[in-house]
Amino acid sequence: MWGITGHRGLSPEVEAHVRAELAELVDATGAEGLVGISCIADGPDTWFAQTVVAHGGRLEVVAPATEYRESLPAWHHPVYDELMARAADVHHTGLRESDSRAHQAGSEIMVGLVDQLIAVWDGQPARGYGGTADAVAYAHRVGVPVRIVWPEGAIRD
Repeated sequence: MWGITGHRGLSPEVEAHVRAELAELVDATGAEGLVGISCIADGPDTWFAQTVVAHGGRLEVVAPATEYRESLPAWHHPVYDELMARAADVHHTGLRESDSRAHQAGSEIMVGLVDQLIAVWDGQPARGYGGTADAVAYAHRVGVPVRIVWPEGAIRD
């Protein structure tokens, strides 16, 4: 079981690289036994979830808060809804407000479910609590291996 965490709002060049690398990882795994766990936010979370589904894998979703969908960009709602409908299981934090505490709680639930965490991460400290760097730090603390996906020399805006 693989989980995903990653920066949102990436440039088209970084997106293309990340999507290709995620596809390679999923291709190498094969459909049998492929389980991907994602919070399905716009960006890497969704790209990974879509790749898992396209390859015949099982998608599980972590919903950080009951208000999480509303905190995502409106243009992303149809994609979120489609992936949520395809989810074989949905894990909830029990939190209502979609804030940094809920995002970190969602990451911790996901990390607790997976054998490996894929992190689309530039290696920099979190810009706010509950970000990608915090998910990576938590995975390291609890002994879950982390695979970093980031194009060499890429800089995040």
